[in-house]
Amino acid sequence: MELHNGLLFWPTTLVKEPHTNPPIKPHYDAIIVGAGMSGILTAKALIDEGLSVAVIERNELGSGSTSANTGLLQYSNDIQLHELCDLIGEEDAVRFYKLCLEAVDQLEKTAQPLKDQADFIRRPSICFASEKRDVSKLEQECEILVKHGFSAEFWNELVVEKRLPFKAPAALYTNNDAEMNPYKFVVSLTEQLIAKGLDLFENTYANIIEDKGNDIILHTMNGIFKTSRIIYTTGYDRLPYGKMKGADINRSYAIVTEQKPTFESWYENALIWETARPYLYMRKTVDHRIIIGGLDEKKANPAKHESKVEAMANMLLDKLHELIPGESFHAPYKYCASFGESLDHLPFIGQHPEQPNHYYLLGFGGNGTVYSMLGSQIIADLIMNRPNDDARLVTLDRKYGIK
Repeated sequence: MELHNGLLFWPTTLVKEPHTNPPIKPHYDAIIVGAGMSGILTAKALIDEGLSVAVIERNELGSGSTSANTGLLQYSNDIQLHELCDLIGEEDAVRFYKLCLEAVDQLEKTAQPLKDQADFIRRPSICFASEKRDVSKLEQECEILVKHGFSAEFWNELVVEKRLPFKAPAALYTNNDAEMNPYKFVVSLTEQLIAKGLDLFENTYANIIEDKGNDIILHTMNGIFKTSRIIYTTGYDRLPYGKMKGADINRSYAIVTEQKPTFESWYENALIWETARPYLYMRKTVDHRIIIGGLDEKKANPAKHESKVEAMANMLLDKLHELIPGESFHAPYKYCASFGESLDHLPFIGQHPEQPNHYYLLGFGGNGTVYSMLGSQIIADLIMNRPNDDARLVTLDRKYGIK
């Protein structure tokens, strides 16, 4: 399926070097299906373990959701911590949030040697109350975050008015989040991994995947691959093997403004979002643009007609002008993209319950990049037969998993 439609911004920020597929090796320790954020981070984790790894991609490197990803890296989830506690218990919910925070740290470490450090910059986040009735939610969230050692401040209406260019009944200020350029991250990291032995095969689709003895055989138009283990990192695209339970594919819209180097009215260049569902989200870029997204729709495929994308982009511009009055913005980049959500608000990470050596890392939810990072570590531990107690939190053998 097509994952986005419109004019994307990130691919304009980096010239991707032409790639020629290498010869297919007789056998790989692991083959990863999907060359986006999840696939490349998993490749890094497995190459770091000394395994021989190939990544196959039906299109081009980073051309799927990675190109449409707005690059907000937050440990907070679409479901707030106090709400997740009600679903899975306080101990597990807090552990999951701490895993997400650790993943942001690991992303920072991974970005350090990359080109321009992939524009990775630590930022605070500000979640504002969309309505007065949401104030109590932010109070509860602040209380439980502080209780468990997360840095958080509750802002009342007066503090919001003093620090932000718009009014809101309250806001929650948190630290230790980040922003980055996901396309630059994936392309630059892949270049490093190829130098370490990764085989990347673009425009390669596995139309038949079968188990034969201890091997898994992938039949593609470019040849036959053999591997001991396969990891599916296909994002929101159709799974080539297995079926998800309890997942929705929806679509969202985003715009990227022109450069505004003189615009400084933005508290600590924070990542900004809100309590409403669906919610608006905003960030700045290193070249002084603003990215704003939202207006989610319960439709799986991106809007096909340019007029629809244009209309939704204009609505986002109107929202931006409401939040930042006195400024005038235009949107040279505008697009619609598909995204996935799981019904229990957790990603799908682990080994297939009934098929040994078939693994999945599907970062469904608002924290896809963060899930990609934490998931790559879980997958590496599972493949190397190391104990990982955190794997149970996102196991595929749950009510909402993969069969």
